[in-house]
Amino acid sequence: PLAEPTGLQALKDEVVRRWGVLDLLDVLKNADFLTGFTDEFSSVAAYERIDRDVLQRRLLLALFALGTNMGIRAIVATGEHGESEAALRHVRRHFITVDNLRAAVTRLVNGTFAARDAAWWGQGTACASDSKKFGSWSSNFMTEYHARYGGNGVMIYWHVERKNVCIYSQLKSCSSSEVAAMIDGLLRHCTDAEIES
Repeated sequence: PLAEPTGLQALKDEVVRRWGVLDLLDVLKNADFLTGFTDEFSSVAAYERIDRDVLQRRLLLALFALGTNMGIRAIVATGEHGESEAALRHVRRHFITVDNLRAAVTRLVNGTFAARDAAWWGQGTACASDSKKFGSWSSNFMTEYHARYGGNGVMIYWHVERKNVCIYSQLKSCSSSEVAAMIDGLLRHCTDAEIES
């Protein structure tokens, strides 16, 4: 590792002095209040009987548990939110699907595009794409041995538009075509970004 840059600790101290420490769950909650992305989560069951305010709270807790890799059991053990493990697992099983997640992320990304100042950030008409290998259990059906990086794992392939907003991501096996993944992301990113190159 490189030596820490001069002044980095002073910069960190000043950020904490001005704004304090942000709770990631508060960031997730505020993002939902600004964009309403939890409205994109509908049940796979025939009927929804959970009050929308209760569902919103449970969705945020379950998404936080999954996104931080804490797990639902740890969220229940550490929180004072009054939700049971069974309730959060029910929401995970019936509301958090790939399609719902993709629609929620699309709403968040479009909200970011609408809020940011184009004079500073540009229009975002170009994107770069690349993958990163992540280790995974050998029992995962997508896990393969990666010839170049070594070890078992999966690949996450990202499309990032100019100025660092991810517009599309996909899980793929190590031996699958990166060209196909690149074209798929350009055609199916589903955001308001008009990618030209």
